[in-house]
Amino acid sequence: MDLKHISIFIFILSFFVAGAQEKEKEPESRQITIVYGGVFTKDEAQFPEASIFSRDDERQVQFEHQGADLWCDIAILYSQENRLKAIGNVRLQQGDSIEMNSAKLDYDGNTRLAKAMENVDLSDGKMTLTTDTLYFDREKQISFYKSGGKVVDSVNVLTSKIGTYFTELKKVQFKNTVHIDNPEYIIDSEQLDYYRVSKNAYMYGPSTIVGEEYKIYCERGFYDTKIERGYGVKNTRIDYSNRIIEGDSVYFDKATSFASATNNIKVTDTINKGVIRAHYAEVFKEKDSVFATKRAVAINLVQQDSLYIHGDTLMVTGKVESRIVRAFRNAKFYKTNLSGKCDSIHSEEKTGITQLITDPILWNVDNQITGDSIHLISDLETDKLDSLKVLENAFIISLDTIGKTGYNQAKGKDLFGKFIENELKIIDLVKNTEVIYYMYNDDDELIGIDKTICSKIRLLMANSDIEDITFFVNPDGDIFPDKDLPVESRKLKGFIWRGDERILSKDDIFDEDDNNIELVTIRGIDNPIDIDAEEQERQKNENDPVNDIPNTKATKPKETAVKKV
Repeated sequence: MDLKHISIFIFILSFFVAGAQEKEKEPESRQITIVYGGVFTKDEAQFPEASIFSRDDERQVQFEHQGADLWCDIAILYSQENRLKAIGNVRLQQGDSIEMNSAKLDYDGNTRLAKAMENVDLSDGKMTLTTDTLYFDREKQISFYKSGGKVVDSVNVLTSKIGTYFTELKKVQFKNTVHIDNPEYIIDSEQLDYYRVSKNAYMYGPSTIVGEEYKIYCERGFYDTKIERGYGVKNTRIDYSNRIIEGDSVYFDKATSFASATNNIKVTDTINKGVIRAHYAEVFKEKDSVFATKRAVAINLVQQDSLYIHGDTLMVTGKVESRIVRAFRNAKFYKTNLSGKCDSIHSEEKTGITQLITDPILWNVDNQITGDSIHLISDLETDKLDSLKVLENAFIISLDTIGKTGYNQAKGKDLFGKFIENELKIIDLVKNTEVIYYMYNDDDELIGIDKTICSKIRLLMANSDIEDITFFVNPDGDIFPDKDLPVESRKLKGFIWRGDERILSKDDIFDEDDNNIELVTIRGIDNPIDIDAEEQERQKNENDPVNDIPNTKATKPKETAVKKV
């Protein structure tokens, strides 16, 4: 054999020898090792093929296995099966991070699974978990219990029927009757993932958080237990001071007394019984105010009838009994017999005055009323609609309901109306007043068309029709037969009929843009999220309060996005 072939043979031989050595070492490396055996005995009748080690006068018996040490009073070691039973004052120590104590423990060296029983506690130095039976999977670095347990850290006491502790993530996943006790709040949930370092909690299933001044319900959400800030993204509701906030996604921050909500929102005033609906809203507790936009509408009860107020933006501010409702841009309102539109609406509860500002128009059943400024005034004692003011260029028009071709009209500088039992009964027009009125007999035959000017006109209304007209101070006019009054003379100066704009239902207060709003996609309602990855990202940004808020559009005032689980 030449030198080349000898070298190849030696190389192949060394490869197989090395492989054989590795195979011999592998089972030894997985074997449970005796560090201190104490007193050695055998009991083949009760523990066949087992070695029994008991503590002596000096110390407990000790074993080691792949980075973990175990101490106990009595150990029953099955060397062939590579498992042991530890009894009495059992302590399992894994490095410097995990210590577990119990009365009994079964340990399998092949699977590295420990089962601790009776008065079990596991600690990582910052948190202590106690239970009757705890499984510790050293291969996956997971501990879990199935018969009830408690976790205590620096701020919270957490209990549940089922729990799993992920050592590397420093996370405990609680399931089934989860309860957190904190001096500032209480949390109950079906499932809650709790991160020990950040003290962040992720909730699944019906969950409630009850603080001193708030109550939160959600079926999926996040809560920072240190600073009492969080959000819900499924069936979320916050009872917050004298308001209830509901929406697809609701954000809450105790420190700033602020809450916001996104998509299908309902904000209820529990004292005044008012409701705001929108697709984005912000609530400021200290200012007792609400900001809402995206198909926003305020709904209030007026004399057993709902009043709907809409604008591109709604603001409700002020304490109870001093509330002010503002609707900005494209403002509209509707109730059964009264509706209107203008650029903006300002309604003040303390004065009982609702102002329609900039190009206002009002419809009282079939009567169209316009002017430079329109005020609706409520009785402060009864909250009933009391009176109406139209200031500058007041004009009232209604279609002649019998003839169907002409229009009854009255105009003046100002208009003052009186509501009786929610109906506009008396209308006074003053200064430079004019009227055109179609007059009929009892058989609905046209008598003539009254066209008069004077200083003041009073209209008495019945069922929203003119029942009687009284002219004051030198009226000048006549009743013209139909054939004698030209068509072009049948409209007062400034006449504009806007019947096609009339708001006939609560749905008419919304325009095409309102009805075609594309809702924000709330992350986490339907699709699962890698919560562990999200938590790692959150912890990286924990010193940045802006970036720390997740991205779901339920935002703080700076339009910071809120993330969902």
